[in-house]
Amino acid sequence: MTGSVAILSFIILFSISVAAAIPFVGTSQVSNALSGINSNDPSIISLLKYFQVIQSIGLFIIPPVIIGYLFEGDPWNYLNLTKKNEFKIYVLAFFCIMVISPFISYVGTINNHMTFPSAISGIENWMKNMEDAADLMIKRFIQTNSLGGISFNILMIAIIPAIGEEFLFRGVLQKIFTLLTKNYHWGIWITAFIFSALHFQFFGFIPRMILGALFGYLLVFTGSLWIPVFCHFINNLTGVIFLYLEKNGFEYLKTWNESDMNLSLTWPLALGSIILTFFILTKIKRI
Repeated sequence: MTGSVAILSFIILFSISVAAAIPFVGTSQVSNALSGINSNDPSIISLLKYFQVIQSIGLFIIPPVIIGYLFEGDPWNYLNLTKKNEFKIYVLAFFCIMVISPFISYVGTINNHMTFPSAISGIENWMKNMEDAADLMIKRFIQTNSLGGISFNILMIAIIPAIGEEFLFRGVLQKIFTLLTKNYHWGIWITAFIFSALHFQFFGFIPRMILGALFGYLLVFTGSLWIPVFCHFINNLTGVIFLYLEKNGFEYLKTWNESDMNLSLTWPLALGSIILTFFILTKIKRI
């Protein structure tokens, strides 16, 4: 049911968005954007950003609200959006997402260097090509120096995905899998696995799954979906800022790239990172 609602919502909203764009930019421009033609053209990039926002809303934000209404009659209560947490919970959650970053980067480096058996090297090349294309598109998206452009990038990459993905994955799927397995740990990790898999980025699969699990535990420990939404936003916002700075003269930030990390030197930092993260999570759970 969840998948059907998401697909139907996406089809309807995306169709409306395409129809709405044609009078302003023309049929050929819309066709070029959807087919990937002239993807270096700023006007095409702007159109792709528009479609990206619509896609995120149609797939991730609207379906959970509809499902919450169908299942319980109150989407806000169903999605765990009604509970208010103390300000110190948000502070601890902020430190949690910051503190776990070295561990995530360390695991990401390991994941990035994983290779497939030669028998299925074609699949590996396909996955790498997909990730390279996705990375290239993100870099094109963030190429802006105007305040309006930067604000739109934050909306598109940080705010909407943080709300939408948490609504769907932690708000709906984690609840479903927890009920099915009668164990919130299973619910969290199954959802985290699906969350990472649906990004279709194998070489970032493990760190993304760990982040998804962290968001899941934050929901369970606090009882509010707004806490993982907040942490998801901070995580995405940090990425947007780093990419923007890297593309605008701060070349030294490239040394933070996961593929450049020296595992033999950074494992103590990663170990300390995960230990401190567990400590903060324990503190949140007690509060």
